[in-house]
Amino acid sequence: MKHTAAHDGAPYLPLLLKDFTFIVVGALSAAFGLEGFLVPNGFLDGGATGIALLIARLSGVSFPVLLVLINLPFLLIAFKLAGRRFAVRAALSILVLAVLTSVLHFPDITHDKLLVSVFGGFFLGAGIGLAVRGGSVLDGTEVLALAVGRRIGISIGDVVMVINVAIFGVAAWLIDLETAMYAMITYLSASKTLDLVVEGLEEYTGVTIISPHHAEIREVIANEMGRGVTVYSGKRGFTKGAVSHEVDILYCVITRLEVGRFLSEVEKIDPDAFVVTSPVKDVRGGILLKRRAH
Repeated sequence: MKHTAAHDGAPYLPLLLKDFTFIVVGALSAAFGLEGFLVPNGFLDGGATGIALLIARLSGVSFPVLLVLINLPFLLIAFKLAGRRFAVRAALSILVLAVLTSVLHFPDITHDKLLVSVFGGFFLGAGIGLAVRGGSVLDGTEVLALAVGRRIGISIGDVVMVINVAIFGVAAWLIDLETAMYAMITYLSASKTLDLVVEGLEEYTGVTIISPHHAEIREVIANEMGRGVTVYSGKRGFTKGAVSHEVDILYCVITRLEVGRFLSEVEKIDPDAFVVTSPVKDVRGGILLKRRAH
């Protein structure tokens, strides 16, 4: 059966347009956070953007130019680690952000330092998060963190934290401690907003339940909450003086918004049930996603 290039590319085009929309809207949000809040007030952030803001404040060199120059080494690392496609997307995203911050000039929103740090970080984090959802980045620091983490065996989050601590330390030394402290607030605001945009309000939570009333709890999960549940066979009683016995262990994945109701339903059946909740970064397939799609 023959396939033409047009037919092969047709399903890909809507996805490409969706990614492009995420990236452009993300760049606009980040530009608003920078030009509407951070740059006019001389505020800083973490990552490559923070380095560009710091150098721009100390040297007077144009921030958009510094943004591109500082991200160049990270883009080279991205090319080696993630391939040409991702590196090209990242380069275009950063270039779009640099152009927007150079041509768009927003009115001064506020000069209140706390509001500037919180809302500047919010719009910057939202922009970075939208770009990530579009398969790109607006800040190359995490690419460097990935490379370093692979070499020395520590997490990406730890590497990013070390980089940002260094940035804030330099800011405290070369400018003043207050600027560094507000930069930390900006970074925390951006970081939490980024997580919210990427993971969404319905962040997933895994729940493990051990209870002699497992059959009743399983019935509630499946029929009343409409969630899938996995049953493991295990043994209970490996504590001092306890007798080991067989037990069914229930495992279910729900959204963060459902945790309260879920725990309440379990408590009604067995107040002494052993329940463990843990964050789940990604979920694919299963009843949970099928119900969300409908």
